[in-house]
Amino acid sequence: MTEGQQQQELSPEQTRLVEVTLDSGSIGRNSVDVEHEREVAIFDLLERNSFALENHDGGPYTLHLSLADNRLVFTVGDEKRNPIVHVMLSLSPFRRLVKDYFLMCESYYQAIKTQPPSRIEAIDMGRRGLHDEGSRLLMERLKGKVLVDIATARRLFTLICALHWKG
Repeated sequence: MTEGQQQQELSPEQTRLVEVTLDSGSIGRNSVDVEHEREVAIFDLLERNSFALENHDGGPYTLHLSLADNRLVFTVGDEKRNPIVHVMLSLSPFRRLVKDYFLMCESYYQAIKTQPPSRIEAIDMGRRGLHDEGSRLLMERLKGKVLVDIATARRLFTLICALHWKG
């Protein structure tokens, strides 16, 4: 069965996340802006997402994100939170993007306080560009394990950043 055929046979309810949690031990103390962005990303992710394990009968799924041994851990479970699979991704390919994205977000939050709209828009365009790049990288790294659409990958990338932003 091909990837496309598998997706066509699963209903929208079988290809979605119904719960997303972040490991409290992996999350450092964050600014109000970072906390807000994380909460919005989780809310948006749960409202609308496309998430399916490859070669699996379908969900709905729960997702617990954590960091362990310099790896991002996706613990995917069933509706009752029984683990189905642990997908581990090296953080190394994400380091530059997360760092640059974080710096761009800080610039954006500072700019909205004092800068003219044209400057804010320019910073926001750069921020969105980095976010898109991180989302595509995440989709590439999940290939063969988890199928997500670009909107879901964007929200997951935001959560990866929230895990990475310590202190």
